[in-house]
Amino acid sequence: MISFTVMAITFGVLFLAELPDKTALAGLMLGTRYRASYVFAGVAAAFAVHVTLAIAAGSVLTLLPHRLVQAVVGLLFLAGALMLLMKKDDGDGEHVKAPADQSFWKVSGAGFMLILVAEFGDLTQIMTANLAARYDSPVSVGIGAVLALWAVAVIGILGGRTLMRYVPLRLITRVAAGLMLGLAGLSLVEAVAG
Repeated sequence: MISFTVMAITFGVLFLAELPDKTALAGLMLGTRYRASYVFAGVAAAFAVHVTLAIAAGSVLTLLPHRLVQAVVGLLFLAGALMLLMKKDDGDGEHVKAPADQSFWKVSGAGFMLILVAEFGDLTQIMTANLAARYDSPVSVGIGAVLALWAVAVIGILGGRTLMRYVPLRLITRVAAGLMLGLAGLSLVEAVAG
């Protein structure tokens, strides 16, 4: 049986928890470079997998080796920051050019893998498992969680497109690289101190 109250509670809690998270940043950067619908397809699929795992596993997800997850996330953010900083500008650096070789499968696959790895064992995944255990309504929690995470992804992806109209790509890239370096540092410190 589906409970709209449980769906609404889950949506509100996860939306607020995920909004300032690394997912919005990842969606923003992918959204500035690639077709938004392709990026969303990959990101949405990854979130659906995360919610399914959280619902299926319940509180078992809290037993994952947190240090290992944080170390992998930190290294991925570090690699992403370095790739952004080392990327050569294409022309004036002001406009995004859609690369000809960026097929649906390549772009959506990149978005899927980024979110799948970066969000594995994340607070929102653990919160989803806890909400499913608390309310004993896995379908309601699952729907609320997926809709919340998809809403954050849309905000990030479309925010990247809108931002491009007003801010040069070079500046966005430098700021994003700096934020990714910060997130990498935090994740690696948490992995070591954990």
